[in-house]
Amino acid sequence: MRRDGPAGVVAAHIAQVGAALRGLTVGGVDIVTPYPEGSPTPFGSGIVLAPWPNRIRDGRWTDGGTTRQLDITEPDRSNAIHGLLRYAPYEIDAAEGSATLSATVFPQHGYPYTLRTSVTYALTEDGVEITHEVANVGDGDAPVALGTHPFFCLGGVPTEDLVLAVPASTVFEVDDRLLPTAEVPVSGTYDLRGGARVGDLDLDTGFGSLERGDDGIARTTLTAPDGRTVTMWQDGNWDYIQVFTTDAYPGQSRAIAVEPMTAPTDAFNAGQDVRRLAPGESWTARWGVSLSR
Repeated sequence: MRRDGPAGVVAAHIAQVGAALRGLTVGGVDIVTPYPEGSPTPFGSGIVLAPWPNRIRDGRWTDGGTTRQLDITEPDRSNAIHGLLRYAPYEIDAAEGSATLSATVFPQHGYPYTLRTSVTYALTEDGVEITHEVANVGDGDAPVALGTHPFFCLGGVPTEDLVLAVPASTVFEVDDRLLPTAEVPVSGTYDLRGGARVGDLDLDTGFGSLERGDDGIARTTLTAPDGRTVTMWQDGNWDYIQVFTTDAYPGQSRAIAVEPMTAPTDAFNAGQDVRRLAPGESWTARWGVSLSR
């Protein structure tokens, strides 16, 4: 997809598998971290996470008094991770400046519900706006949470030299399986409201209680030494962010994922901010990313 903007052409590359945002440029500048064509998606880069983001302990959760068992998809930590659509092929309806990708979650062991999901990528003059819609098209109230897994960069600037600012006032303490043990006020290394250099961070960490502007939008930024800024914004449906840093991303000395989530890790067990959609009910949530100079 491509369109003209004040800073030049805005172009996005969307993958059919996982509905992943695998590339975004504004005026020729990469702001979504690319990876080689034909290679497996590294670290779930850009994929949609539904009907839950992040991890579920032991893949097991209680649903109205019934214990559900999901497949273990993170074997080294014995968790179910990142939902049921990360490897799903989506149907695509594309236009010049937008594309809608749709997929169905069918009833299965561990999740006996039917959801019709879609994600629409619409280019703006300085980035992209993403709209997620989930509809319960089956029987019974279906628990749902959403997330996405984008990696961000600023073309021409080493990612380790970017300054990350996250408007979160709480952070999740975790055990050795990266499952939450407590949500506490941010402090020290985890207080990123004033910004911190990416190269000084080593995170696979969830944040909550996002501070928002008068418009109800929370904004996370990555700023280069020359002042150019990548902004990820999220509407009021998304009150959590997972930040993940790695030095093992293909072709990058350092990479960072900033993952908007509507519920925290292991939310199906904690019951925290999980939506229950009645049959026929739908839910829409929006976020986006832009480049300012």
